[in-house]
Formats: sequence, structure tokens, C-alpha cells
Amino acid sequence: MQTTYKTPPRPGRQSRGMSTRFDTKIAVLLREDLESWQRLNVTAFLVSGLGTGLPEVIGEPYEDADQVPYLPMFRQPVLVFEGTKETLKAAHTRALSRALPRAVFTGDLFATGHDEANRAAVRAVGTSDLDLVGLAVYGPKNAVDKVLKGARMHP
Repeated sequence: MQTTYKTPPRPGRQSRGMSTRFDTKIAVLLREDLESWQRLNVTAFLVSGLGTGLPEVIGEPYEDADQVPYLPMFRQPVLVFEGTKETLKAAHTRALSRALPRAVFTGDLFATGHDEANRAAVRAVGTSDLDLVGLAVYGPKNAVDKVLKGARMHP
């Protein structure tokens, strides 16, 4: 499992912070049987939950050389993993037992059309019966690594 994020140096360009080692980790775990479009959609939804619920993960706003402003983004990389349905269920259980901030995406959400319906679909199912297709977690690096046990980096 990758434990640090480093961007290789480019000729003529000095690295600016991408080699920083973080004490925390943002990770997304996807069920391995998802279609490509589903993987992208689930990842986007999951990380939006972390970004809105945990202001400390968000950096400062961006601005280009012409002073056009852009929204802030995560201050650290998001690592994406995949695993079996069983791996996802075990990771969810471990995230709950460690009380880590988390976001879930269930298979039922592919059939809903808006936020209220999404929340109702999750609320209608007990924790142990959720059809998990994605999980995002944030926390101390070692705790997140333990949650992801058995998962592999997304290809």
C-alpha cells in the first residue's frame, strides 16, 4: 500500500509541497465490480462529503496569473482503492469502530435522482445490510491504513 505521495521532479520546475508527508489520509474505497462511470461518480460524491463535513481538509482558494479566482480543493492527495464487497463491508465496520469521519455510497443511490431521495435510500437500510459500493474515510494515516486492510490501490 502506498504510504506517501510524491510527485517526481520535472526538469526546470521546482516542487512546491507535493512531497509533503501528511499525518492524515483521505482515502476512497470502491467495490471492484463497478463500471468506469460508476467509479468516477461514486468517488466524486464521496469526497464531496468529506470536503463539506471536514473544513480542515480544504486548502486555500486558487487564483491564476490574471487574478481569476478558483475554488479551494483538498490540501492533500486523495488515494483511491478497490476491493471486494466483503473488503468494503469489513472496512466500513473498522471505520465505524474507530469513529473515523466517513461517507458512504450504496448501490441504491444509482436509482435515485436527488439528494433527498439519496438520504432516504440510506436511511431505509440498517447499517449491517447496506449495499456498499463506496466508502470515503479521513483520519490519522495509521488508522485509515488499518481500515483499508485487504484493499488494493485502484489501477
